[in-house]
Amino acid sequence: MRIGINGPNGAGKSLLTRQLATFLCYEIVKEPVEHNEYLSYFYEDKDTFSYMGQNAFYAAMFLQMWNTKDKVDVIFDSTFYSNLIYTELLHLEGYMTPAQYELSLAIAREHVKQLPPTDLEIVLVRDKTLLFKHVAQRGRPFEINEINYLNFHYDHYYAAAREVYTKFAFPAEKLLLLEVNDLKAPLEIARIVALIKEKVAENAK
Repeated sequence: MRIGINGPNGAGKSLLTRQLATFLCYEIVKEPVEHNEYLSYFYEDKDTFSYMGQNAFYAAMFLQMWNTKDKVDVIFDSTFYSNLIYTELLHLEGYMTPAQYELSLAIAREHVKQLPPTDLEIVLVRDKTLLFKHVAQRGRPFEINEINYLNFHYDHYYAAAREVYTKFAFPAEKLLLLEVNDLKAPLEIARIVALIKEKVAENAK
């Protein structure tokens, strides 16, 4: 099964990916965006680099998912839909013009058509206060002093996610919006695994 995990900054995507991979004995496919050379430029100048940065991130994500397209039991700690959600948010916040937004979506559609679908997309749902706490704890330099950007991001993330999955006709039965608690707790991971298995069993009927 090919599982994708998405969510806002600080939601715990990487942590949950590691925990599930260990529990299920799946291979991890890590997000390429964090090490993309456009990322620091984006945070320094969102007006200039939102459009160009997103397309660079699309290209990196496409290559990663293309190179793993024949793998069966894998967990992605971010998927193409994550990039699309950020595109939706950047357009909503005014960092991308309507023309840039539509062109970005057109490029993304061409990418998505070439990739095998994920069997399950999980979107992590967390409280905004906790998200800010997690971002502060991990201390990534490019997220420092980004309170306004992150605040907008958190306030609109889940509406943007629903818009993207609907716009790209992702099957609703393969989407799991998942409220999570302590991702380091074995009982919580067991609960999440049970929910995943339940969702997959429902889809198999």
